[in-house]
Amino acid sequence: MTNIVITGCSTGIGLATAKYLKAHFVTVYPTARDSKDVEMLKEEGFDHAMQLDVRDASQIETVINRVIELEGHIDVWFNNAGFGQPGAIEDLPTSILKEQFETNLFGLHECTRQIIPIMRKQGYGKIIQHSSVLGLISLFGRGAYNASKYAIEGLTDTLRLELKDTNIYAILLNTGPITSHFRETAVKKLRDNIDTEHSIFTQRYHKSLDGSSKRVPFNEEAESVAKVVYKIIIAEKPKPRYYITKATYLLGYLKRILSTLSLDKILVKAG
Repeated sequence: MTNIVITGCSTGIGLATAKYLKAHFVTVYPTARDSKDVEMLKEEGFDHAMQLDVRDASQIETVINRVIELEGHIDVWFNNAGFGQPGAIEDLPTSILKEQFETNLFGLHECTRQIIPIMRKQGYGKIIQHSSVLGLISLFGRGAYNASKYAIEGLTDTLRLELKDTNIYAILLNTGPITSHFRETAVKKLRDNIDTEHSIFTQRYHKSLDGSSKRVPFNEEAESVAKVVYKIIIAEKPKPRYYITKATYLLGYLKRILSTLSLDKILVKAG
C-alpha cells in the first residue's frame, strides 16, 4: 500500500487531504506543529500522527526515521505546511519576512533535502511542493507570501532538472482560493505584525480586516486539492505542475498572453 507523509495537517488542505487519502486506502502519516493538533489527528483515526515543526531539522529527521522504521520506505512526501503574512512591502519588517520564509521556504527545503537521500536509496519517490497561484502572479499586500511561493517555484523547477535521471518526481501544486483557516490566520498576522495605523495604506488595511469573511471568487473546497494529490499518487509519471481552481487557470493564462503592464492593471483591481 502506498504511503505518504503530509506536513501541516492541523486544518484546511492538510487535514482534508489526509482524510481523503485515508478513505482511498492510502497509508497516511499526517503531521502538525502543535501537540494538541496531533492529538486531534489521533482522535480522527490517524494512529501514526506525529508532531512536526518544519523549522526544526531534528523533528524532520525523527519523522522520517519513524516512518522508515514502520514502513521501510516513504513513497510520497507532501510539503503542505505554510501560512500567509499580509502587508505592503514598505510596512513589512525584515524580521517578519524572515518568519514567512522560515516556514514556507526553509522548512520546505529542509524536508526536501532530508527526504531525497531516502528516495534515492529506495530508487523512487514523489515530492509534492505546495506553491500557489501567488507563485505565478503577485497581488498587492501579499509580498511576503508571494516571495516565498516564487522561491518555491524556483527551487522546485531546479530540483526537477537535478532529478531528471532518477525515478523521483518533484511536483508543484498551484492552488487558488480554497476553503480553510488560511485567511483568518492571515488577518491575525496582519493585526499582529503590521503597523496598520501608521501606514499610507491604512484604509486598505481596514478594508481587508473588515472584509476577511466576504465570499472569494472561484473559491473551492479543500477536497479539490486532496483529489489532485490522489491523482499524483496513482500516476505512474505525474505531471510537473498541477493547477487547482479556476482562478489559477485564468490568471496563469493571462500571465502568458498579456504584457506585464496589462496584467498589472488587472491585478491591482483584484488586490
